[in-house]
Amino acid sequence: MERTPILQVTDLKQHFKMSKKFTVKAVDGVSFEIREGETYGLVGESGSGKSTIGRSIIRLYQPTSGTVTFQGVDISGPLKEKEQVLLRTKMQMIFQDPMACLNPRKKVIDIIAQGLDIHKLYKTKQERKEKVDRILDKVGLSREHANRYPHQFSGGQRQRIGIARALIMEPKLIIADEAISALDVSIQAQVVNLMKEIQEETNTAFLFIAHDLSMVKYISDRIGVLHLGNLVETGTTQDIFDHPIHPYTKSLLSAIPHANPIKEKKRVAIPYDYATSGIDYSNGIQQKISDSHSVLATDEEYKAWTAG
Repeated sequence: MERTPILQVTDLKQHFKMSKKFTVKAVDGVSFEIREGETYGLVGESGSGKSTIGRSIIRLYQPTSGTVTFQGVDISGPLKEKEQVLLRTKMQMIFQDPMACLNPRKKVIDIIAQGLDIHKLYKTKQERKEKVDRILDKVGLSREHANRYPHQFSGGQRQRIGIARALIMEPKLIIADEAISALDVSIQAQVVNLMKEIQEETNTAFLFIAHDLSMVKYISDRIGVLHLGNLVETGTTQDIFDHPIHPYTKSLLSAIPHANPIKEKKRVAIPYDYATSGIDYSNGIQQKISDSHSVLATDEEYKAWTAG
C-alpha cells in the first residue's frame, strides 16, 4: 500500500546574502517527500546544508524560493494563523545540543508542557501534569524527574527530555537535527531505539538529519545524500548502500569503518573532490534508476557511472 506523502519539498532554495557581491547558496533546489510513518534520512558532510533544510521546513528560516507542503497545506509563504497553528503543533524539532535548547531556569515539567501552555491544550493543572507524566513514561524517564532542572541530567536524559517536549504535541512529523551526534555510542543506540518504538506506536514520520551513515542505515526507510546544498542521490536504504551510483555517495560509504579488524585493514577510502571532479551540479538533472532510486547527473555522467 502506497502511503500518502505528509511532507513534500519542491525545489527548495535557501540563500544567505553575506554582502553586496557574495551570497551563500546553502540549499540549492532540493526536492523530496516524506510519507506517513516513515523515516527519511538526510546525510552529508558538515556544511552540506542538512540542518538548513530542516530549519527552512519548520520555518525557523524563511525559504528563498520553492514550496513546502505539509499535510496538503503550503507552508513556504507568509503564514496565516491557521497555518501557524498546524505547523507549530503537528511538526516538531529535536535539536543537536540538548543543553543549549533546554531553558536552564525551568523545571522539566514546564519545559515539556511549554507547547501545551502556548496552545492551551489542557483544561486543568491535573490534566497537564498527567500528560507530562505519560510522556515521561514513554521516553523512559521517571515521573519524579518532572520537578528537576536540566543541569541535573546526563546528556542522554536531556535528549529524552527534548524528545518528550516534541512528542507531547502529538506531531505528525518530527525533524531530528543531528539529535544523537552529541551522545555516547551506547546512548545513541538507546535514543534511536526509543525513536523507532515511538514511531511504531504513533505512526509519526521522521526527518532524520545525520552524518553517521551506519546509524542512518539502521533507522531510515529512505535516504537522501546531500552535498553542497544539492541532493545528489536519493533512494531506499538498500538502494544507497547496495547500489550507490554517485561518486560522492561511494566516497561517503567507503569512509564507514568496519568493526571487523581484518575487513578494516582492507577497506579503501574513495576520495572525492568536487572542485577537481569535473562535475557541475547545476548542469545535472535527476536521473531515474528505478521507481525509488535517482541520482543527480548529466546524461553523459549517468552513462559513465552506470556502465558495467
